[in-house]
Order: sequence, then C-alpha cells, then structure tokens
Amino acid sequence: MADLISLEEAEKLDVEHVHDLYRTYINKSQVRLMTSFGFGRELVDHAEGAYVHTRDGRSILDFTGGVGVLNHGHNHPRIIAARRRFQEQRRMEVHKTYFSPYLAALGHNLAALLPGDLKRSFLPNSGAEAVEGAVKLAYKYHDGKRQTILRADCSFHGKLLGSGGLTGSAQNNFAFPTIPGIRTFEYGDIASVRRVIEESRGERGRSDVYALLIEPFSASTIRWCSERFLRELRELCTAEDIVLIFDEIYTGWGKTGSMFYFTRYEGLVPDVVTTSKSFGGGKSSVSAYVAREPVFRKAYDNMADAMMQSTSTTYYGFGEETATAIEAVAVAVEDDYPARARALEAVLRPGLETLRGKYPQLISEVRGAGALFGVFLSGGPKVLDLIGKLPAGDLAKDPLIRTKIVTAAVIHTLYRKHDVYTYNTLNGRSPLVVSPPLVAEPEDAERFLEALDATLGDGMNRLLARFVRERVSSW
Repeated sequence: MADLISLEEAEKLDVEHVHDLYRTYINKSQVRLMTSFGFGRELVDHAEGAYVHTRDGRSILDFTGGVGVLNHGHNHPRIIAARRRFQEQRRMEVHKTYFSPYLAALGHNLAALLPGDLKRSFLPNSGAEAVEGAVKLAYKYHDGKRQTILRADCSFHGKLLGSGGLTGSAQNNFAFPTIPGIRTFEYGDIASVRRVIEESRGERGRSDVYALLIEPFSASTIRWCSERFLRELRELCTAEDIVLIFDEIYTGWGKTGSMFYFTRYEGLVPDVVTTSKSFGGGKSSVSAYVAREPVFRKAYDNMADAMMQSTSTTYYGFGEETATAIEAVAVAVEDDYPARARALEAVLRPGLETLRGKYPQLISEVRGAGALFGVFLSGGPKVLDLIGKLPAGDLAKDPLIRTKIVTAAVIHTLYRKHDVYTYNTLNGRSPLVVSPPLVAEPEDAERFLEALDATLGDGMNRLLARFVRERVSSW
C-alpha cells in the first residue's frame, strides 16, 4: 500500500520536513528563493484580517495583500460563513448541465455594478484564463478575419502560453510558443498605438487588429493610464472596430480607490473587462470576463457557438466558488472598499512622501493610488561591491540587480526585525509594493510606516551587509 501522508499528519509537519518535501517533490530552487527574503523559515498557524500568526508565536502584519487576492483579508468571517452555509446545506458543487442559481445571481450582480452594457459574463478559474477567454471572444467577434492583437510593453496578463505571450514585462524571460499576431505599443502613448494600428493594416487599408489588451493601472510597475489616454483609446478602438479589453484582475473591487480603476471616469466603457484575485474573497479561485452585449452576442449568442466561450471548463457552474464570489462582491460593496482604500491612502501617501524627504538617498520615488503604492529604492556605489559576493550566474547579469538587492534587503529587515510582510515586483523598476488588504485600519498603515522608517534608519550599508551575509551563508 502506498505510504501516503494524511491530512492530520500534514498539519503536524515541521518546517524542515516541509522544505525537504518541497525540494524533493515541488521545486528545490523555490525553497532557496522564498527563504532569501527572510520568510519561509517558519510555518503559519493561522491568519485573520491583516495578520498572519506563525507557529512560533509571531504576529505578522501582511502588507502584501496576497498580491491582490486579499482585499478582504485573511479568513473574512462573512466569506467563511458563506462557504460553511454552502457545505452544510450540501449544495451541488459541479455539473455544468444543471443551471446554477449562484452563477445566475453572480452574472446579474456583475452587470449591476459595471457601467454601460457590460453584462455578459463567463467565469473560469484564474485571471490568466479570464484574459485568454476575453481574447478568444474578441477573435471570434471578428470571425477569425483579423489576426493581430495589441499589448503594452510593460503588460502583465498571466503565465499560460497565451496570456504569457501577451505579457510584455521583464518577467517574460523565456520564449514559449504563444498565440500569433501579437504587437506591442508603449504604455500610455496614444501615438504609439496609432502607429502600430497603421502598420497592421492590410493591402486594402483595412485594420487587421481584433483586440487591444491593457491594464488601466499596471500593478506590477505602479503606473497608470491618464484619463485622456483611456478615452482616446476608446474612441480609436470604436472607430477601428477593435475589441478593447481592460485587465482589472489586480485592481478590481476597490483596490485603488474606485470599484475598478476605469470606473472613476464616467462614461468610459471597454468592450470586455477581466477580474479575478480578490473577486474570490481570498478563499476561492474564480475569475470572470464581462463583455458588452453586442460583442458577446455577435461572438457566441447562437446555438452552434453557445458552448464555445472560453474553455467551456468542466468546472463551469462551480457552486461553492460562485457562492463565495457573490458574498465577496457584497462585502466589497456594503463595506465600501473603495472608501476604505482611500482612507488607507490618506495615511500612506503623506507618510511615504515624508519618508522620501527624510531618506532622499534611499527612496527615489513614491507613487500609487488607494491601497496600492510603490516605493522605488536606490542604492549608493558601494552596492556594486556586494554584487560580486553573489553566486555566478544570471542574477549578476540582471541590469536591475542593484535595485533588487536593495529592495530585498529592506523587505528582509521589515520581516525579520519588525514583523511586517511586504514584497517587490519583478517588472518595471522592481519597486517595494505597499499593498495592504482593505480590511486593514489606518493604525496598521501607521505601524507599517514606523517599521519602514526604522528599517531605513539602519542605513543601507548595514541593511545590505546583514542581508548578503545571511544569504551567502545559506548558499
């Protein structure tokens, strides 16, 4: 009989045994990478709200926000109650040939909250699947007669073969096969968009572009499009009959101070919008793309194509996930998550700007909106001397290696000395991301700012020496 680890035994594994199992059965390099920042060396006992509680008794303020997943924080009581209710009533979980009241209600709620005629939904599992479903819809809308799709140079849309090809960020460092016809424009530059569209015209002057995919707010680079650019983009796509897709997977449900970033601009309506991450309340892996009525109807609203949308996943109609999303959306609306994000911004923005003024040699720039900020760190010439201590390989060739080491050193000290959990992106200029869950209180933001102040107050040389010494000894 196979020697299986039971659920009870798994819950009792110590961190060394977990690391060994990861090295043997998951990915050895993942253990090395995760422990580089100071975390991953203890196991979590439980998590609630904006805090993670480890087995060794630490209470850690989670300012990663689950990289966009945890607007509701960890284990929100209403989310837990909704899932418990579904389970205790023995509701039906999976079968796409029965109509789901949860799916029907969730589709209605999405349409009620989104502007214009964004009212036709499809719900796959992940954000990357939502992106690919939206692209597939756009291609079908043009009946396969157009072959070009546009994406921004700093885009991040996922890591599947299709969504990975549509990702233009620095994280895309291996050339996997992907969908054909991808062209790139400069983020926020309407002249660049127009130029690529003109270059993509056929012999008769007809546009060959079937879709344009963009993040109105790029969470991985902490950049955003101006209102003027987005409105000009809408006008251009309308004139050329290009399906305009807004990716709001990270920024949806209040994160930047409006329910979706684009909804702060009255009358601005894309043809398709994608959402995921906090859409599942931090407990379910669920996503959606929501299309305008005429786009959806032309593509799929007929008997022959009704089951063609997205992957027609076996999990379509998945009950507990859609029930969870109904409650997650209700919480975001009823507790006014956009207002909560703005309340956090009222503390974070002036606090971070004060620290930038206090440590001008360490912080080059601060920018963001709502509960999503980037702190762009810099280092002095002495940082270059420390790079030689890294193991030989691709890391030392990275043009952003100085910035990444500096940021990693700050993240390390925040976590090890101050019990504050943060992260940095691998895209753009690799900022330290300040992304608290929207259940965090202004007092939590003040605690984070005090911890960052104390960390930077150690001085970069001390931070780097501590970080490199610990990492080199573990390598």
